Amino acid sequence: MENFDFHVTTDIRFGKDRLAELPEVLNSFGKNVLLVYGGGSIKKIGLYDKVIDQLQANDTHIFELAGVEPNPRVETVRRGAEICRKENIDVVLAVGGGSTIDCAKVVAAAAKFDGDAWDLVLQRRKYQGGALPLVTILTLAATGSEMNAGAVISNLSTHQKLGTGNKSMLPKVSFLDPQNTFSVNKYQTAAGSADIMSHLIENYFKRTEGTDVQDSVSEGLMRSVIKNCPIALKDPENYDARANLMWASTLALNGLTGNGKAGAWSCHPMEHELSAFYDITHGVGLAILTPRWMEYVLNDDTVDKFASFAWNVWGVEEKVPMLAARIGIQKLYDYFKACGIPMTLPEVGIDDEKFDEMAKQAVAHNAIKTDAYVPLDEAAVKEIYTDCLTESSFE
Repeated sequence: MENFDFHVTTDIRFGKDRLAELPEVLNSFGKNVLLVYGGGSIKKIGLYDKVIDQLQANDTHIFELAGVEPNPRVETVRRGAEICRKENIDVVLAVGGGSTIDCAKVVAAAAKFDGDAWDLVLQRRKYQGGALPLVTILTLAATGSEMNAGAVISNLSTHQKLGTGNKSMLPKVSFLDPQNTFSVNKYQTAAGSADIMSHLIENYFKRTEGTDVQDSVSEGLMRSVIKNCPIALKDPENYDARANLMWASTLALNGLTGNGKAGAWSCHPMEHELSAFYDITHGVGLAILTPRWMEYVLNDDTVDKFASFAWNVWGVEEKVPMLAARIGIQKLYDYFKACGIPMTLPEVGIDDEKFDEMAKQAVAHNAIKTDAYVPLDEAAVKEIYTDCLTESSFE
């Protein structure tokens, strides 16, 4: 296990009907609040009115940044940062899923950044500047952005989707009420669950040895997602299913399963190119890619970890490691498909036209060629994309 720091100071307010605590939380930062949200779903479910009522009763000065995209764009970040500067915003309040929270993080940092917001994003994890305090109200279990310091922003003009982050962007307080996810439709519930699974898988399949604690936590969280997503799809207002998905989402990417394990992720860099070029749902792209990536990197050197994945996550009884590994990969593929996720690229409107360019960017913008679980060059990435064009069988 590698050396690591684990200092995640987000104040989590988990459970039902806790918005009465919001004014006190915001008052600790100031009265000028930028409310950030997406396409209006929070208005349909009544959450917007509840938040506004709390803020108005508290004599809060409210400014709004609405219309955050599913893959948040740098233009929206720029608009938010300008509002922050013009109105002397004290605290940013993000109400929504991971995209809204990601956008709000970079808005909070860009407001204090001397330069263009995209220049900040291009600094990636090397950004060392400050940010306005951020409070979040989560409405979708998926990205874990409510308890980490990372964010992903898209620039459609350059076909780039890049991660950035700094400890200053870590949310100060996050409200996690599973009731706010009851209205999430089946497609987004499944996509969000695939995103959670991918975060766990990316951390699970790393080369660092001796990480029994992290791997056991990942296995348990994966089993929880596998159990609870179908329940939520069948019964959207099942509180316990929604609660378990929400908490699994948060724990999957707050450092608990990844700290102490060195190496670059594999599927996320490849998926970011799908989203950058075609603006597809992130979790769906990850679901399509992950089983094909697994099949590509499964070999005599990696088989033991894949067999553990099959035995400990899926309960596969086959004792021969290579056979068990293949069964485990097939079970993941079949699970995503049973959840209603399209499992080929043509189903989401993607053909092979831009594979060369996407593969080139995936390698150029990440350490996938040098530090991934199994290093992938442009040819390997393209082959994985190509495998995603048709239905697959891995056993």
